[in-house]
Amino acid sequence: MADLVASLTLPDQDLSLVEELREGSDEAFASLFATYQAPIHNLVFRLLDDPSEAPDVTQEVFLKVFRKIGGFRGECSLKTWIYRIAVHEASNYRRWLSRHRREELSLDEWKDGHPGLSEVIADPRETQDDWLLRQERSQAVETALSQVKESFRVAVALRDIEGLSYEEIADVLQVALGTVKSRILRGREGLKQNLAALLGERPAAACALQTAE
Repeated sequence: MADLVASLTLPDQDLSLVEELREGSDEAFASLFATYQAPIHNLVFRLLDDPSEAPDVTQEVFLKVFRKIGGFRGECSLKTWIYRIAVHEASNYRRWLSRHRREELSLDEWKDGHPGLSEVIADPRETQDDWLLRQERSQAVETALSQVKESFRVAVALRDIEGLSYEEIADVLQVALGTVKSRILRGREGLKQNLAALLGERPAAACALQTAE
């Protein structure tokens, strides 16, 4: 019955990949990993209080995918299902970490080779001053985002960083579409307020940003 449901809802390429994964195909798992490793790592990186743990949590996400693929029912897209596992694993890790240890949030622009929000759109024509300004702005956004309430941060990260649709986010989080829109709205407002507070504590940075607008 599960296979019938999947065949009616999944795109052909997803259905074929799922079937190969269920058969234990190393090539299928390698293909899955190549497709989703970077976006899942990017998401997990921004959901953890300690981003340096992102590689390990990302690895755990794919181990869970491999272990649970037999129970995948095809009631949502394969992509949505994987993102759902990633959000769940990141949330579990944050709760575990809060019970065992507390660490200061790293403000490094790069961690384990991972770029900040604006690194992916770097302009090769920019000057050194432009680059420094972009680094400053990116660090401020990363820090402000890390201070947003978790449920709102997840919604904003899925929408504004990973580019998922509202419908996909609703499937990932298993909440109503209206709830998704509300969380994104409140998350963006929280991000805006946190940025204002950060820049208010750093007049030089605020001046630089105002000059750039």
